[in-house]
Amino acid sequence: MLRGQHVILRPVRESDLDRLWEAHVDIANRGRFFPLGVMSETRFRREFAEHGFWQKDEGMLLVTTPDGTVAGHIEFFRPVSYWDAWELSYQLYDQAFGGRGYTTEAVQLLVDYLFGAKKEHRIQLVIVPDNAASRRVAEKCGFVLEGTARGAFYNDGRNHDVLLYSLLRTDPRPWHGAG
Repeated sequence: MLRGQHVILRPVRESDLDRLWEAHVDIANRGRFFPLGVMSETRFRREFAEHGFWQKDEGMLLVTTPDGTVAGHIEFFRPVSYWDAWELSYQLYDQAFGGRGYTTEAVQLLVDYLFGAKKEHRIQLVIVPDNAASRRVAEKCGFVLEGTARGAFYNDGRNHDVLLYSLLRTDPRPWHGAG
């Protein structure tokens, strides 16, 4: 469990599966910037049963408020098998959770965990240019904009450009202050 001021990141429990499944299949709540693919409920539950959505090279943690309300999730995974890197993905499950800094704090907590517990030197975010909220998260967390991957993301019936942001283990993390 990773604790921040406003959110707690914790592993998925069996008692979370119904809520998590509903969020997974609620395409309308994903917005314009989150992939629209859905896995079958059988596969979804089997993956939880096999590894609890947590493995050496990928994992998902729920983003919860201090009172235990599930606000969303954050994931890490390998973007390319031969890179010394992680990619993060996140989603809030309701617009009511937006604008409260939950995603920013979740990214900060997971970045600190990954750089503290794993050897990878790079963490990246892949963001559709129109996603101003995620761009703000990247900037607040000290991620550096590296460039644009043209037409790299298929969503909502068409290909979109994406912005590639990175944070290296050796980069400053603004939430740690100047020291």
